[in-house]
Amino acid sequence: MEGVIGVEDPRTDDVRRLLEAHLALMNASSPPEDVHALDVEALTHPSITFLTYRVDGELIGVGAIKDHGDGQGELKSMHTAAAARGRGVAGLLVQHLLDLAVDRGMTRVSLETGTQDVFAPARALYGRHGFVECGPFADYDLSPSSAFFTRELEVESWTA
Repeated sequence: MEGVIGVEDPRTDDVRRLLEAHLALMNASSPPEDVHALDVEALTHPSITFLTYRVDGELIGVGAIKDHGDGQGELKSMHTAAAARGRGVAGLLVQHLLDLAVDRGMTRVSLETGTQDVFAPARALYGRHGFVECGPFADYDLSPSSAFFTRELEVESWTA
């Protein structure tokens, strides 16, 4: 699928609408205490780089990476528009976010997703991209509704 991945402001109208759909799905699928999706304003924090995926200008996917410092990153707010699911959008975004993490010197990227059946495609996606299950990280708590994954990154080092 030919598209463009770029850094965008999550406050853009069509992005805001897709993020509202994402939050609605998260709230319908998980107990309130286990909804860790970020709202639009939280996604503007300086520690977060927010990406969009557009095809012919149409927004079909979003994702973000949060820099926790000390080489640690976290994937956040991965969402593909319902009409575009199953077309590889999320995989392209994950790979782009991992490349961005390497470029920024991160050595590990982790994420939290749900354990419910609706999240099975997401868990499979992360497995295909080399993520393995782990325990809670950052400020997350152990919960039967949360699955945690991590992936170590190889950061190239060279001397001139």
